[in-house]
Amino acid sequence: MASALRTLRPIGRLALLSRPVARSVGLRSFSVTSLRKAGGHSGPPQLIGPGGKPGEVPTDEEQSTGLERFQLLGKLEGVDVFDMKPLEMTRLGTVESPIPIYSLFPERHVGCTGYPADSHDTLWLTVNNKRKNARCPECGCVYTLDFKGDPALLEGGHDHH
Repeated sequence: MASALRTLRPIGRLALLSRPVARSVGLRSFSVTSLRKAGGHSGPPQLIGPGGKPGEVPTDEEQSTGLERFQLLGKLEGVDVFDMKPLEMTRLGTVESPIPIYSLFPERHVGCTGYPADSHDTLWLTVNNKRKNARCPECGCVYTLDFKGDPALLEGGHDHH
């Protein structure tokens, strides 16, 4: 029985080889697609570090990722990427002349400590593009949003937080 099956194997192979093969015209696999790059442009900053070498303790530059890496690369360039400097309060903001709050987003939170500084506990105010001004209930200082971001954010429907 086994010898009969062995003799049928070559016949089955010939039958498979004699069948017509359908070929698709114009299709290429991704491995042969030519690589196209935009001239003169480098990619976005790499937010994933290369990692540490085996047997060594990795440095912050090697192991940091995401926002931590973004902040670290900014510090190396001498840039405060999150703009965490306190506002310089040289005057009390009034309705006629409010303190402008720079923002790339249509809403920003401001911590008022009074004028002169540290006159009262920090009170958090929300300044946005919907209201002209925000006024501190403790000292009366007035803030307004100085929006410098994408105008498409002002169209509405994008109030995700």
